Amino acid sequence: MDLFDKISKNLGPIGQHHKWSHGYFSFPKLEGEIGPHMKFRGKDHLVWSLNNYLGLANHPEVRATDAEAAKLYGMAYPMGARMMSGNSNQHERLEQDLAAFVGKEDAFLLNYGYQGMVSIIDALVDRNDVIVYDAESHACIIDGVRLHMGKRYVYQHNDVGSCKKQLERATKIVEQTGGAILVITEGVFGMSGAQGKLKEINVLKEQFDFRLLVDDAHGFGTMGPTGAGTHEAQNCIDGVDIYFGTFAKSMAGIGAFVAAKEEIVTFLRYNMRSQTFAKSLPMPMVVGLQKRLELLKNEPGLREKLWEVALSLQNGLRDNGFDIGHTNTMVTPVFLKGDLSEATALTMDLRENYGIFCSIVVYPVIPKGQIELRLIPTAKHTSEDVKRTIFAFSEISEKLNNGYYKEQQVVPA
Repeated sequence: MDLFDKISKNLGPIGQHHKWSHGYFSFPKLEGEIGPHMKFRGKDHLVWSLNNYLGLANHPEVRATDAEAAKLYGMAYPMGARMMSGNSNQHERLEQDLAAFVGKEDAFLLNYGYQGMVSIIDALVDRNDVIVYDAESHACIIDGVRLHMGKRYVYQHNDVGSCKKQLERATKIVEQTGGAILVITEGVFGMSGAQGKLKEINVLKEQFDFRLLVDDAHGFGTMGPTGAGTHEAQNCIDGVDIYFGTFAKSMAGIGAFVAAKEEIVTFLRYNMRSQTFAKSLPMPMVVGLQKRLELLKNEPGLREKLWEVALSLQNGLRDNGFDIGHTNTMVTPVFLKGDLSEATALTMDLRENYGIFCSIVVYPVIPKGQIELRLIPTAKHTSEDVKRTIFAFSEISEKLNNGYYKEQQVVPA
């Protein structure tokens, strides 16, 4: 079979719907200044789909710093990979400040979060090692695990007992291979909003020999007394051996970092192929990230406002009978019952008639027969935004239960 013929006959579970979903359900275009109120297809919408947790995307100091750095350095500097010709004092200063903030000895800047996590896993383990990871890990973790040429065991989501069983299996393997065990979980699971069981997993070190890698993309900047992350929130900073955070969420930027003991970061700095052979982060972003980190540390009111909005939204949804799962973070899922056609009709109703834009999640990401509307609160949302959303959700939920969406046209005009 010709490669292109094979691809054209199977565009994937999401891609197969592209002819009617593209530009509306997939690859939508939000326009205007980043914030809770933007335009979608020319109409004003209340937006709950942006990971701009602290509202830093359009913070005046951030905008000014970004603009000045771009004017001073341009977008090309420094030219080259960090190891060869792309290093700078600013890159190293940001690494030092990030490491101190999250409670680690050293840190290494990464070009992108997704690529970074894949490469961290690839660099850390060899064919003699065993990976044990959470069943609902983010796609970047799954892809990193797929690169691993040794054994890998998955444990049931946030189930410490299941994790223990997989560690028992892993221990038997490494006793034969002479390898080591790496456990991987998330600090905050982005779909459900649940915190990973970092502290409980760390206790298992009393019985098993392993290292713990935590992807805290959603927790960095939002969780803990200072915003240092979920490991701070759970009082187990030292128990997390390798800490990973991204700049694409609370920092409203691009890139990521990994933090650990100095010798481990040194190893990663010299062995992460995705960084060794890729251009370093442009200077304007590095300088801008320094300003973002400064605001994150020195303006706790931003995080307090985020949590005020998140708790108001979650409490309001619960009080109105909505199932928001087991979230104990700012990520707010709303679970409904329905099929794909009902999900798309419901989402169109929310956007076209209520002016509310939020992410829709269906099978295969979640089980068949379920619909998840995922809301991402930010420090820029208001109490009026919350009230408007709960009112709209109450109406669309009633329509769903009455079968209204079974008869609706689901193809966007």
